Amino acid sequence: MAENYIYTVMKKESLANSIYLMDVKAPRVAKNCYPGQFVIVKMDEKGERIPLTICDYDREVGTVTIVFQAIGTSTKLMAQYEVGDAFRDFTGPLGCKSELIDMSMDELSKKKILFVAGGVGTAPVYPQVKWMKENGYNVDCIIGARNKELIILEDRMKEYAENVYITTDDGSYGFKGNVNECIKDLVHNQGKHYDLVIAIGPMIMMKFVCILTKELGIKTIVSMNPVMVDGTGMCGACRLSIGNEVKFACVDGPEFDGHLVNFDEAMKRSQMYKSEEGKKVLREKEGATHHHILCECHEK
Repeated sequence: MAENYIYTVMKKESLANSIYLMDVKAPRVAKNCYPGQFVIVKMDEKGERIPLTICDYDREVGTVTIVFQAIGTSTKLMAQYEVGDAFRDFTGPLGCKSELIDMSMDELSKKKILFVAGGVGTAPVYPQVKWMKENGYNVDCIIGARNKELIILEDRMKEYAENVYITTDDGSYGFKGNVNECIKDLVHNQGKHYDLVIAIGPMIMMKFVCILTKELGIKTIVSMNPVMVDGTGMCGACRLSIGNEVKFACVDGPEFDGHLVNFDEAMKRSQMYKSEEGKKVLREKEGATHHHILCECHEK
């Protein structure tokens, strides 16, 4: 919150219990970022590096919108920031932009796309839905959460998606059931056809969406942002098995072909990485592939 830091909070909004939206003044990032990419924020010199996917950006005003859930020590401290406070670092854009951005207009016009957003994963879904609409393409979107209180960005999403389907596990709002049950309803009962699904949310949600869409024969893209820690390939936390290849979410992603992601390995690995003993086991087991090949630690 030091006054000499330049990445100032211009707007703060509470979206749900412990979920916050902030517009941060970061002109260089705003000028160069695209949907799908992320930033790393750091509150002060001793603060933790926190990777956050970009929710929105305004190139003219020079702001970048982030959404985060206050669940750990650092994010709980972030939640105390108010308008006028500032971050020491706001680094980005990092990662690869959504593959939608580089598709030809002809290719996009032939695709019917369904976005599936789970919880805080709605934040990185939003800029892609917005980009599609601004470029003349209509898409459908499912927003899922445990209950009504945890549904976020619904009104914003409705501005840009052709259809927005709300689903809650407890049935307190919208369709009763999880996102997979909603997908099945759309495809089997409502006769919807989709060529591409883009699913972003908790790991377990993305895993089961991919199991379903593989059965349905629908190509699916997922964002592996949940496994990122350092955001530069140095820590090895976001090492993934994508098909028969080793990839790193922060450098090679965060988006990947969901049908090629080894979710079980990724979830087990994330649990192991939480302890020093687990990190040591992973380093010894993975050897030179524990870090990204471009990291200076790669040969150590």
